[in-house]
Amino acid sequence: MIRYPNGKTFQPNKTVSSQNSQKRTHSYSNRGMTLEDDLNETNKYYLANQIAVIHKKPTPVQIVNVHYPKRSAAVIKEAYFKQSSTTDYNGIYKGRYIDFEAKETKNKTAFPLQNFHDHQIEHMKQVVRQDGICFVIISAFGKVYFLEADKLFVFWERKENNGRKSIRKDELEDASFPISLGYSPRIDYISIIEQLYFSQEQ
Repeated sequence: MIRYPNGKTFQPNKTVSSQNSQKRTHSYSNRGMTLEDDLNETNKYYLANQIAVIHKKPTPVQIVNVHYPKRSAAVIKEAYFKQSSTTDYNGIYKGRYIDFEAKETKNKTAFPLQNFHDHQIEHMKQVVRQDGICFVIISAFGKVYFLEADKLFVFWERKENNGRKSIRKDELEDASFPISLGYSPRIDYISIIEQLYFSQEQ
């Protein structure tokens, strides 16, 4: 039995606990891991089960200061992360090249397009021109969405033409596909790719 310092007995609030448990089950925003963590675990699952080979691209680093205490050793004293020139992940699935970006936002009403850079959009357009499968996985509004690159380009062009600089929640929900969250894999985006690009071939 647990008691407070004033002698009163601690009574757990079962109703609140139950509600919080339900929220953790259905809402991505309450999960402890980040989107990147979950995607990395998902990709490990795909690789281990010979489903797909997808890897996170290393973040480029600019080394500024290197110390050489010995001829055979070098110690990096100062370095900076450089801005990535492409996207976060790439790989292969059933012979098709896969390339995608992962983005998160805490905005409750819209997804800001400022999360993207011009060179990233251009890279994605180049992938699409070569018939690669290119998309964005977005964590927003407590859910995870699969947005095809072609759909993203429409919103980007609107922004470039002095239009809205974000994707409204209802627009994102209409243009994308929700990704079900699970245990293994955690974010099964390959199931969406299978439906969009391979189900008609069978």
